[in-house]
Amino acid sequence: MNFTTPQEAVKVVQSGDRVYVHSASATPTILTDALTDRHEELSNVELCHIHTYGIAKYADIKYKDAFFVNSLFTSANVRHTIKQGNGSYTPIFLSEMGRAMLKGDLKVDVVFIQVSEPDEHGYCSLGTSIENLKEAMTTARAIVAQVNRYMPRTFGDTFVHIRKFTHLVEHHTPLYTMEMGTVTEEEITIGNYIAELIEDKSCLQMGIGSIPNAVLSNLTNHKGLGIHTEMFSDGIIPLVESDVITGEHKGILKGKIVSTFADGSQKLYDFIHNNPIIEMRSAAFTNDLEKIAMNDRMISINSAIEVDVTGQVCADSIGPKIFSGVGGQLDFITGAARSKGGKSILALTSTTNKGVNKIVPFLKEGAGIVTTRAQVDYIVTEYGVAKLYGRNINDRVKAMAEIAHPNFREEIVKAYYDRI
Repeated sequence: MNFTTPQEAVKVVQSGDRVYVHSASATPTILTDALTDRHEELSNVELCHIHTYGIAKYADIKYKDAFFVNSLFTSANVRHTIKQGNGSYTPIFLSEMGRAMLKGDLKVDVVFIQVSEPDEHGYCSLGTSIENLKEAMTTARAIVAQVNRYMPRTFGDTFVHIRKFTHLVEHHTPLYTMEMGTVTEEEITIGNYIAELIEDKSCLQMGIGSIPNAVLSNLTNHKGLGIHTEMFSDGIIPLVESDVITGEHKGILKGKIVSTFADGSQKLYDFIHNNPIIEMRSAAFTNDLEKIAMNDRMISINSAIEVDVTGQVCADSIGPKIFSGVGGQLDFITGAARSKGGKSILALTSTTNKGVNKIVPFLKEGAGIVTTRAQVDYIVTEYGVAKLYGRNINDRVKAMAEIAHPNFREEIVKAYYDRI
């Protein structure tokens, strides 16, 4: 192996290039920082990625002539670029990103990735984050890899031979970790309601955060659960260790925990390292509707920012202000709907931490509708469960008002009917 410095490696980037950056806990900050240092000699370089962690120096407005940020899922470290004008957001399903790259609609010139140390055969693992990297690497003319002994070696669609890399940079540093945070009383209640909707032998998709953790903590008496998801975190570990999650009833990759991201603590990264029950796959696989639907009793659990009383779901923006992205929410809602015995669940607290109502008569002006009212199944807040699928608008308004915060219930119904 011929290693070089980050400064030498990033010289493969030319003005006008699109650079795709490995995401989440695998964010190769050593490479993006080195590229940022070249700002005086570059122009119009686009850095494209899903959510990334750490300080994104290239996103500073002072480098706007050199770098532009194209977020496929907007993270906190680059959210400011949309308003400042040195960045934008591309609405696209997680399942479609790789296809857009292969079709040329999102062609990639250079890829920055972070990988495990190579094995005796020269293969490195993409570790914690597979997402759309295989498609990006297929179209790119150059691949720059940070080799990091802290990157866990995971199985599935993860292995890349060192011959594929244009440049190798050796830099060993612990991966980014995600704090789970404190679960509130409202979130515990939501977790209880959702757990009651989950049958034994179900297959779960859920994200990370307080509500998924609250759900998982209420599943200790369940049996034969499986995981087919786009991401998972520490909450699954005790359920695997206690044989609640076995995967034995899954319809695809039986016995495997299937995902394209793993984000959490160092304990999680140790858990997935060389663990044969973990199957990390490209997003084109994990989020494929037909593959999701092959699992009977598929349960999709996702979050929302705001939901109107007819069931329209805003999940990527606060009004017109982009907050996150489309991601895989609709991939799994649709896949679960096609699954035998499947259910899709959208969970949110009834108000923000500042007391602002989230169950509204009408979405905010400019709000992005990620899931339409024709696709919604269950909505859950701390005040209960609203089953919307197959119900008319009048029934929906009544059901949604019943799970809204009591202070807003009458106001919500009146405001809706006054406007129609």
